[in-house]
Amino acid sequence: MVRPRLCRRVKGNPGITYFKPRGVPLRELAEVVLLVEEYEAVRLKDLEGLDQEACAAKMHISQPTFHRLLVAARKKIADAIIHGKAIKIEGGTFRL
Repeated sequence: MVRPRLCRRVKGNPGITYFKPRGVPLRELAEVVLLVEEYEAVRLKDLEGLDQEACAAKMHISQPTFHRLLVAARKKIADAIIHGKAIKIEGGTFRL
């Protein structure tokens, strides 16, 4: 039996939930879905500049779990940038 996923803490819902390449109609783009907790992991680590232990403590998760979120988020963002995909921020298991 799989252990239930705990809610991750996030500062708030992102104000902007969609990014797309300029000049390409949305209907012609593939999408990458970035979960809200992945967005928060990138915000804490890359924008705020906190170390992984501090980020994990703010999100109320373990450091290895934080690392997995960050790796997944960065992979999705890189895929979207390199392959010209839209990024949609939604979903996940989180609490404000």
